[in-house]
Amino acid sequence: MTTTLITGANKGLGLEAARRLVHAGHDVWLGARDVERGRTAAASVGARFLQIDVTEDASVKAAADTVRAAVGHLDILINNAGVSGGGVPATDFAADDLRRVFETNVFGLVRVTHAFLPLLQSAGTPSVINVSSGLGSFHETTTTELARSYGNLGYSTSKTAVTMLTLQYAHAIPGVRFNAVDPGFTATDLNGHAGTQTVTEGTDAIVRLATLGAGTPTGTFIDRNGPVAW
Repeated sequence: MTTTLITGANKGLGLEAARRLVHAGHDVWLGARDVERGRTAAASVGARFLQIDVTEDASVKAAADTVRAAVGHLDILINNAGVSGGGVPATDFAADDLRRVFETNVFGLVRVTHAFLPLLQSAGTPSVINVSSGLGSFHETTTTELARSYGNLGYSTSKTAVTMLTLQYAHAIPGVRFNAVDPGFTATDLNGHAGTQTVTEGTDAIVRLATLGAGTPTGTFIDRNGPVAW
């Protein structure tokens, strides 16, 4: 059975991905900071709850130790935890505003990947799926009206970093598949449910990559329709 961890999964895209992957036969660990909400969410989809705060070293280490003691390996890590950072205008945007977003979206991703890498390397065909965004694509932000008008310096910049981290990991660690996904404009708390896609549509790319097995590529950036321009 494929063992999968999804961070930030007590709602939205993470919860829907957990539901779909449990249905696909995965042993899903649903990661969340809040114990009560996490346990409730995990029970609702038949997943295991894992308390993890991606911004805290001790929490991430404890989570890795829990998975190591229970199953000894991790087949798939889905780095989904993320924050929007709020709509701070560019004229008011300061270094601390960027730091707050990067702490979860970028440093949290690195922190979790680092801690769980030994467990991934103990698996047969390990895979890391990083949830990025078209708002972090240079192509999208220079050619599409939505990306140009979104106006969130912290979020967009953090997702650009996520896609580059994905490529660098893919080049540096060929034994693990690293890929980035763009869920698309999906109705979640992150955008006040203004998105035009359902959470099921928003998790199509995640679920596809998580169920490819030995055929999983590495170093790609995709959405539910195929490759996304960097």
